[in-house]
Amino acid sequence: MDDLKPRPANSSPLTPLDFLERAATVYGDCPSIIYNNTTYTWSQTRRRCLQVASSLSSYGVYPGHVVSVVAANIPSMYEVHFAVPFTGAILNNVNTRLDARTVAILLQHSESKLVLVDHQFSSLVLEAISLFPCNTNPPRLILITDDDDDSSSAPVDSNFCCTYENLVEKGDPNFKWIRPRSEWDPMIINYTSGTTSAPKGVVHCHRGIFTITVGSLIDWSVPKEAVYLWTLPMFHANGWSYPWGIAAVGGTNICLRKFDASIIYGLIKRHGVTHMCGAPVVLNMLSNIPNKEPLKTPVHILTAGAPPPAAILSRTESLGFIVSHGYGLTETAGLVVSCAWKQKWNVLPATERARLKSRQGVKIVGFTEIDVVNGASGESVKRDGSTLGEIVLRGGCVMLGYLKDPEGSRKCMGDDGWFYTGDVGVMHPDGYIEIKDRSKDVIISGGENLSSVEVESVLYMHPAVNEASVVARPDEFWGETPCAFVSLKAELKKRPGEEEIMEFCRARLPHFMVPKTVVFKDELPKTSTGKIKKFMLRDMAKALGSSRVSRM
Repeated sequence: MDDLKPRPANSSPLTPLDFLERAATVYGDCPSIIYNNTTYTWSQTRRRCLQVASSLSSYGVYPGHVVSVVAANIPSMYEVHFAVPFTGAILNNVNTRLDARTVAILLQHSESKLVLVDHQFSSLVLEAISLFPCNTNPPRLILITDDDDDSSSAPVDSNFCCTYENLVEKGDPNFKWIRPRSEWDPMIINYTSGTTSAPKGVVHCHRGIFTITVGSLIDWSVPKEAVYLWTLPMFHANGWSYPWGIAAVGGTNICLRKFDASIIYGLIKRHGVTHMCGAPVVLNMLSNIPNKEPLKTPVHILTAGAPPPAAILSRTESLGFIVSHGYGLTETAGLVVSCAWKQKWNVLPATERARLKSRQGVKIVGFTEIDVVNGASGESVKRDGSTLGEIVLRGGCVMLGYLKDPEGSRKCMGDDGWFYTGDVGVMHPDGYIEIKDRSKDVIISGGENLSSVEVESVLYMHPAVNEASVVARPDEFWGETPCAFVSLKAELKKRPGEEEIMEFCRARLPHFMVPKTVVFKDELPKTSTGKIKKFMLRDMAKALGSSRVSRM
């Protein structure tokens, strides 16, 4: 055995870019992208990506450079997931809902050489560029137009050197794309989603993206030629790896500029959508359309980003969606934990099925290990479904590290071989994990650790509640007490008051977990990916002052 070792024939670097080559060969005449009146085949998409890559190279984009994209879920946004890495450059998708100051910071921090800008966000990017220091060379700008309005025929602003379609027209369709020298070469930079005030640049390599893509396809059982609707922003962790995944199975990408529940149902019917992804807020919107008839053909929907309340899961599945639930972070490039479903659970009552499905679950195929550990000792917590600990992960798709932040990388990836997520959870007796909170969201009331997620799940059971989030409010006696922020359904004839909401919770929760304050809002503040901005709600609760609750 001593003479057996890696050789060039078995050591070619893994990269998801090869998926496009295969798709063009096997599914060349099949639809790859559908958007409004535009349809491309896989052979056309491959050619367009090569032409864009060729033009980018002629503009001085070289291996190791960063190319940023500020765009909605339109065809060009899909194409850049191949076109930019084809040049050897590193793709950086920018959250379109950030303010100009933050966009400027991210572009400078990543040292972006060029920015592809969706015409609807041109003013945002131009304002961001104006905030660059005078002694800094700003990146070159390329304008993306599309067929959803008259932008494609409008003259190009002088701030832009050309349009995206110019890149396609002028590029060489026979461009030889640059394979990574090593599968560990950086391919992606994603900045964390903005629920904290200090986003970090998460760097992923070709090997990691390949691993998460294949693992995600297997875990969700995505079939060949699936029809995938882009309800999840591609800028959010690269759409959980599915830009590359849908190419791997030769599926059809139904692009969507803006989420609207009624439009979603229309596209599902028109195109025969089979799969889609979204945060629990997406499920909430889809299930809250009044008098909606169930789907004639089931649609698989994968949700993650926040623990989905069982009540929302139950409502969504009653409409004909088959919900799968997973867990991942920007640092894992996609979902690495999923609630693997067992057929024997199908005979359980709907409420029990929803409760089981609201758990995050077990590691996906292709990932190495997950655990819930005690923060002080580092030892695994009891598998009792109640002992809290921090969720830790290890596997091939964990990030290389944070860009220009070795200390931050070291803190979350120590010498013990684990990535520390900062998420608080429990391990159930059957080996399934369940998130209870972010570590910063745990409410400590009278010495008891209180899970805001558990309280939120009960609030969502109230028939009048549309959205709910629970944070800590200072209290002179208990230290902290639960403060609930609630938005109500629009069609209500009678709106419940604070006491009714608290009484509803008292009937279903231990008294120390019942919200002592209920604040009604028209809408809760959310990030672009549907996560409720709890840091803003914490500030609001703090501004209310001490709740002065004398007893539970």
